[in-house]
Amino acid sequence: MRIGRIDIDEAELSERFVRASGPGGQNVNKVATAVELRFDVANSPALPETVRERLLAKRDRRLTAEGVLVISAQRFRTQERNREDARVRLAAFIESGTHVPKPRIATRPGRAAKERRLGEKRGRATIKQGRSGRGWD
Repeated sequence: MRIGRIDIDEAELSERFVRASGPGGQNVNKVATAVELRFDVANSPALPETVRERLLAKRDRRLTAEGVLVISAQRFRTQERNREDARVRLAAFIESGTHVPKPRIATRPGRAAKERRLGEKRGRATIKQGRSGRGWD
C-alpha cells in the first residue's frame, strides 16, 4: 500500500471481519461484513520517525495506548467495500501526519487595535455606570 512517498507492507496490516451492527435485515446476522483494520504506528518500519512522532502525538481515540491504530469500517453492506473504506481512512490518517505544521509567529496588537479595545471598554463602563441607582430622586 503506497501513501505519498511511504510504502506500507501488507503484512503490517491486520484485518478482522466481524458482524456489522445496524440495518441490513437477515443478512446482517449471517455475514461478517464489518472490517476492523489494525496498524501498529509505534513499531512500523515503513514510517519515518518524524511522521510516527506526529501521529502518536495526536489525541486520536482510534489509537490504543500501545500505539496501534484501530479503524472499524461498517458503512457499506459488502465486505470488499468496507475493506476499501478502511484502507482509505488509514491513508488519510497517515497523510495527515506527513504535513509539517507551520510554526506560529507571535505577534502584537497594533496601536489602532489597542485604542479600539480601550474605547469599547470605556463605552461598556459608561453603560454600566448608567445602570446604577444613583440620582433617581
